[in-house]
Amino acid sequence: MPARAKPTAPCRRWVRLVAPALLVCLYAGLVAAQSGRDPAQEPLDLNTATAGELQKLPGIGPKTAEAIIRFREKSGPFRRLEDLLAIRGITRKKLERLRPLVTVKPVEKPDDKQPKAPGGWACSR
Repeated sequence: MPARAKPTAPCRRWVRLVAPALLVCLYAGLVAAQSGRDPAQEPLDLNTATAGELQKLPGIGPKTAEAIIRFREKSGPFRRLEDLLAIRGITRKKLERLRPLVTVKPVEKPDDKQPKAPGGWACSR
């Protein structure tokens, strides 16, 4: 078997410079593919998201998605993103990764103070 030639200095330098850059690009592509969401999309509203939509978020599996929905049904709509910390499996670190991908839109409450007439005018009593 012939002896293997040693790589030349420029070749070794190229490997040391380019290989790490290629690995970083590969890793970034994998992370983007796993998130399942286009970063340019509007953030997902936690108060209206389905289990399937929640599972597309990084680090959210079927059990965590169901826990988010159960929390929402039991405790009412989320008021702020930090409410996610009450759910088992959501840590501060995971919340920070999710922050750019999710939002909490205010839920409109019906105005129960004054009954409305059919024309939209408030009834006076």
